[in-house]
Parts: sequence; C-alpha cells; structure tokens
Amino acid sequence: MRLLAASALLATAASALSYPPAPHDGTVDTYYGTAVADPYRPLESTEAPATQQWVEAESNLTRSYLDAIPQRATIKAHLKSLLNFENFGLPFHIRNQFFYLHTTGLQNQWALYTMQGLRGTPRVLIDPNLMSKDGSVTLGSSEPSWNARLVAYSTQTSGSDWQTWHVRSIADGNDLPDKLEWSKFSDLAWLPDSSGFLYERYPTPKANQTYKGALSDQAIYLHRIGDPESADQRFYYRPDHTNWIYNATVTEDGRYAVIAVSSSDSINNRIGYVDLHDPKRTLHELLWKNDAQWAYVTNSGPRFSFLTTLGAPNWRVVTVDLRNPEVATTLIPEAKWAIQDVSDVGRRLFVNYLVDAHSAVKVYDEAGRYERDVPLPGVGSAAGFVGFRNDRITFYSYAGWTTPSTSYTYNVTNGQSAVYRRPRIKFDPSNYVSEEAFYRSKDGTRVPMMVSYRKGTALDGNNPTILYGYGGFDIAITPRFSSFIATWLQMGGVYAVANLRGGSEYGESWHEAGMMGKKQNVFDDFIAAAEYLIANHYTSTPHLAIKGESNGGLLIGAVETQRPDLFGAALPGVGVMDILRFDKFTIGNFWASELGCSSCGKADFEWLYKYSPYANVRAGTVYPPTLIMTSDHDDRVFPAHSFKFAARMQAAQGGPAPILLRVQLKAGHAESTTLAENIDLYSDIYTFLVKNLNMRLPEGFGARDLMHRTPETGH
Repeated sequence: MRLLAASALLATAASALSYPPAPHDGTVDTYYGTAVADPYRPLESTEAPATQQWVEAESNLTRSYLDAIPQRATIKAHLKSLLNFENFGLPFHIRNQFFYLHTTGLQNQWALYTMQGLRGTPRVLIDPNLMSKDGSVTLGSSEPSWNARLVAYSTQTSGSDWQTWHVRSIADGNDLPDKLEWSKFSDLAWLPDSSGFLYERYPTPKANQTYKGALSDQAIYLHRIGDPESADQRFYYRPDHTNWIYNATVTEDGRYAVIAVSSSDSINNRIGYVDLHDPKRTLHELLWKNDAQWAYVTNSGPRFSFLTTLGAPNWRVVTVDLRNPEVATTLIPEAKWAIQDVSDVGRRLFVNYLVDAHSAVKVYDEAGRYERDVPLPGVGSAAGFVGFRNDRITFYSYAGWTTPSTSYTYNVTNGQSAVYRRPRIKFDPSNYVSEEAFYRSKDGTRVPMMVSYRKGTALDGNNPTILYGYGGFDIAITPRFSSFIATWLQMGGVYAVANLRGGSEYGESWHEAGMMGKKQNVFDDFIAAAEYLIANHYTSTPHLAIKGESNGGLLIGAVETQRPDLFGAALPGVGVMDILRFDKFTIGNFWASELGCSSCGKADFEWLYKYSPYANVRAGTVYPPTLIMTSDHDDRVFPAHSFKFAARMQAAQGGPAPILLRVQLKAGHAESTTLAENIDLYSDIYTFLVKNLNMRLPEGFGARDLMHRTPETGH
C-alpha cells in the first residue's frame, strides 16, 4: 500500500506540469546500417509557425513556474545591488592615446573611453548603450589606427556573432561613412600608414540562413578608409579550401602581415606571411605542414618568434628566420607546466603558465633568458601584459573565484607591481574560501577541482552545490570572479569547478585525452567530480546541481542521460545536444576536428551516438529537475539543439521533476545580451535551484556582505 501511495504521489506531481505538444514526425536516419530516430526534426525549422508557437508556449510555462516561486524577487534585488558598482577594463594604447572599457554599474553594456596619457581626462568615445533602446547592441573589437586618429570597431546585435565594422574619429567622436558587414570571429589589423586595414569576411548569407546556415568561404579583405565595402579587395582566399578560416596580424614594425590559417579538419594550423613592401602581396607559406599549433608572438626584422606545440605538448617558444625557414630554434623550452599565453612588452617576454589550472607568470629577455617571476596575490588568474617593445609600463589583472578582479601596473624595468584600480564591490573576500582538491577519475587520472564556499560552512552533505564544467576545445577553465557566482556563495551555496580533460589545463596531451573518440573521458571526469563532492560531504545528490554552457551544455546533457540518479538538478545552457547533426548548422562544421562527425566515418558515428544527449534520452527514466536554456539568435550553437532535447526529455520523463525550456529573446550564444537580461537569467537559475534543491536562503540573505565594499586604491 505504501508503494501504491508513493506511485499515486508521483503521478500527481508529474501531471502538475502540462507540457505543450511539440511538432514531431517519423524521421529516421540510417548511419552505417544503424537506424536512428529523430522524432523532433521539425523543430529544426525554427522559422516555422508551429515551432514558434511551441517555443512561446514553452516560454509561458517556464515563466509561470519560476514567477510562482516567492524567493525570486529577493534574489533579483540582491543581484542588482551586488552588480551596481563602477568597473574598469585594462588600459591599452597607441602612441600616447589610451583606451579602456568602463561601466558605471547597471549599464547594459560597457563603453569605450579614451584619454591623452595615463593622467589625461577621460571621455566617452564609443557608448553602445546609446545605439539601441533595449541595449541589445554590443561593442565587439576596437582597434586604434597607428597614427592614433581613428578607431575601427565592431558592433553585434541581439547577441549574434555577426560583426559590423565601423570607423570613428578619435578627435571628434564621429563615425566615418565606412560600414562593413558579414564578418564573424574576425580580428582587424591596420596598415602601418593608417590608410586601411585587413579583416575577415564571409559571403552574404542566403535568405533565412543568417542565423542558421553552415559557414564557408571566409576570406581576408583589404579595406581602404573612405571606400565602400564593395570596393574592398580580397587580400587572401583559397577557393580550393572553403573550410579554411583566417586571422591576419600586422607586425609591430609594419613590415609584414602574418596570416594564420585553421581548418575544420585539424586542430593544427598553418602560418604564412606577406611582405607589405611587396606590391604583388605574395603569400609565403612559412609553417605550412599543418603538423602543430602555432601562434605568432613577435618579430625582430626577419626573425620571428612563435608559440608552438611542435615537439612540445606543453608548448614552447621558438624562433624562425625567414631567410632559413626550415629551422625552428627553441627560445623558451617546454616546461612541466603548460604555457597559456606569451606576449612581448618592453623587450621582454611574459610567459603565463598554467600550474594546476591557475596562473604563474615568468619574465624572460628576448634571448630567452629567465629574469624573474611576477608575484601574484594568490591562486588565481592573471591576464594582460600587452603593449609595445619600447613600453616601460604594462598592465595586468588578477582575479580568483572569491577575489574581485583588480588591475595592476607592472614596471618592466624593475619588476614592481602596483594596484591601478580595484573595484568597490559589496562582497568581502575574507568571508570565503577557495580550496583546490584533486580526485581520481574512472581510469585513475588525477583531476583538479576548485571548491569555493563561505568560511564556517559545515561539510555535512546538506549544502546546495553547483558543479560547473566545460572540458573541450583546448580551453582551460581558470579562476575568475563573477558577481553571479558571488551571489550563489552569499546564498549559502558551494561552487565547484572541475578542470576536465579536453581543456588545456595540462597542455595538448590533456586536450587530446578528451577529444574525438576519447570524449567519454570528459564525462567520466565530471561524474567522478560529483562523486568526490558527495563522498567528502560537501553535498549530496538531492542538493547537487550541475551547470555548463555550449560544449559544457553538451557535457551536462551527456552526464544527465548517463547518470540521472546522481544529480539533484541540471542546468544545460546553449548545448550541442544532437551531436549527430551539429555540423549541419552555423559553424558546427568547424568542430569536426574536435568531436568528429557522423558523416566523417563509421568510427566517428559510433562514439558520437554513444553519448549524444538527444539520442540517449530514454522513455520512462526518472530525470532530475532540468532547466534547459538557449537563445533565439544563437548562431553558434543552433537553438534547435535545445528545442529537440527539451521536447524529448519532457516526453520521456518518468518522474515528477520539471523539465523546462527557457528561451532568451534577442540574445545569442552568451544567452543574455544585456546586463538586465543576465540579472533575469540568474534570478531564474537560482530561483529554480532554491525550489528544486530544497534550499533555504540564509537569514538576512547577503546583508552582511552588501554592507561591505572593498577599498578603492590606486589609479
């Protein structure tokens, strides 16, 4: 009778949410003799009225569910209060003209400021908050010309990755007529005479394919100031390699354009160069074997320095002389720890190493001789150290999971650091702790994880916990400060970040151990992290939420379908959920070198099919509470991935937990375009967790922290 009563309760709870019927059909694809059902294929037609009606109904259901939770208003008010502080980006300069990003607090977008010299009077140069009524226009890249008279900048609308380039006069703040469209993931390199610049562009998309169609045929263009876009000349393009993508850099001496070439079928890349004194603009294939990863660092005449994995999975710095390009001479050898970044400032090389997923910065002279370490405040992330070879001062930032990002000046000559700007935020780092833990994955691999929480928290297994992961594309997840994470800590939560294989935390070998047919290692690492947190009483299954976005959204979908019993809630964001069809949309075809693809061969299909979140949803399975998040303008991970996953999960759910779909309008891959939308997003996330992790907000939630501001020093 107890079993019958429990079953009745489950049935009642499960029927509390009535999911809108999703468009579906009987689509079945056959891969190498294996039939794979794809019942929600119609949802890929995102422009179809039936799909739009379904998305609207799903959004209304999610909105009514979350708005009925009384703690949401308190959480949102707290977020707004915590985020209302003045903040600054790191300065950069050309000649004596300095630039930096700045927000006064609750502005939707950061604005670009400029000033003459470091002690000059700042003024607003570009304010994207004035470019749209709803704040949905964002400022992308900005590059000042060599003569410090113009700045080229890109804008993006509604979260799309598409960039529109503009040119603005620094003196009067007015735009020139120049307007260039259909760039995506493009950088910009000014010619040394400031007459124009190099940039990357795609062909104009076909009708109804702007946010959906697969990309190909990128080319580098040369734009001359004052010319219409139609007059731009192709600087480099390979019609025989439509899957190549490019990046152009002009060397500091103005002599060369360095061309980096990547493709969708390899994690390695090629390097070529153009002598800008050559009127024919002939591209010389310098490092063209596609046998390693290469990144340009600096040059002294024809002697170039590169960061490379050639013979060095933890990376090394080499020199290549254009007069004898077959020889790569080691300048800074491979070390125990992987190199994350190298920059050349003040005739010194700043090498940022990753030591168990946090920064350690060392300084070398241009001959590769070690000079000193840059002392950092703790276990966190340092970034910056950019400038020119004659600079004597550079800037860097430092942040940790519980340490707000602070800007420092660094004297290149004597190695002295000083605080430049520290934000005055209503968060007291001394009340919290971040500790590094190491655990063993399924195959015995040692994996690092950072765990943050309020000091004095009892490790009794009852703490609401978010476990975050990514694990892919050679990207390291290093410590950073976020007001949204800080709010979770102030709510009494634990925040854990697992540094999974597939990233760059331990170099290229760590990356390769989590890609292609070894992707299951990433999921095993994450599951082992959850089991570690439970075994060590940080939390327990009913109180453990898992979170990730993009490739991390794929991670959450995969582990949720593999181990639905292990988690108390799941938060997959903008995830690649139908892993058998990701290459059919947007830039998905460029991920084949990381993931493989179902059309690349039977072996690829077999490993993808085993973990595809969408393909592995099983009817009648009891899944944990799940909030699936995507955006209508996501032109990186097509939102139909989340649509299809949500529809299948809702139909399959065998338990009482909600499966909700949250679709952000006028937003892209970042899920939110404006700060106001971000506040709403995290209000929804934390409200969902408060209810589904049975979480109680601390008495006087955050009051002690909100009374405190970190002291402002420096400038």
